[in-house]
Amino acid sequence: MAAKVYVVRHGQTAWNLEEVFRGRMDIPLDETGKKEVHLAGEAIKDDALHAIYSSPLSRSMETAENIAKFQNVEVTPLDAIIDISYGEWEGVGRVEVQKKYPDLYDLWLKAPHKVTFPNGESLEAVRVRTMGAIENLLEKHPNENIALVAHRVPNKVICCSLIGIDNSNFWRIQQDTASTNLFKYKDGQWTISYLNDTSYLKVLGKPALSDF
Repeated sequence: MAAKVYVVRHGQTAWNLEEVFRGRMDIPLDETGKKEVHLAGEAIKDDALHAIYSSPLSRSMETAENIAKFQNVEVTPLDAIIDISYGEWEGVGRVEVQKKYPDLYDLWLKAPHKVTFPNGESLEAVRVRTMGAIENLLEKHPNENIALVAHRVPNKVICCSLIGIDNSNFWRIQQDTASTNLFKYKDGQWTISYLNDTSYLKVLGKPALSDF
């Protein structure tokens, strides 16, 4: 027996398209995002889930509820997998951030593990809280199937950790909107089944977003 952990990113929001840093700001799904999350839920409907946990932000909760409607479980909010706090970058567009914080933005692209956002978090802080939560959930749900619905940054960090690589590899993990990752845990070992699956979104006829 093994535990299965689905790690799902929320659907598209207007700020994904506009390349605005979101973080803890509660931005809703747009119309495309609503379609994406229905398809994401439908894609894993045949694998019965024992629990679904979501970041408390509405874009993740709505995504999780679209998974739950195909399952016989309710969504449980989980603060530990909320998006990274970008601090002073939240609500600011990528181009403006690049102009206002050129050195820090450059470091973010080249060595993300060395960045702590002004009045915000670091990737290490995200890793500590998300992985602590996953360890607790494995104890609570031994050999069960669970889904975690969160955001680009937490999902990338979780994937790095479960693969066994450090946060310096952050940009090597792609996480498109409404993407799904699947990991299995058995005998103290994580196995990767797949990463960043968006095959079920092809019917929308839209290209995958850049990683923002």
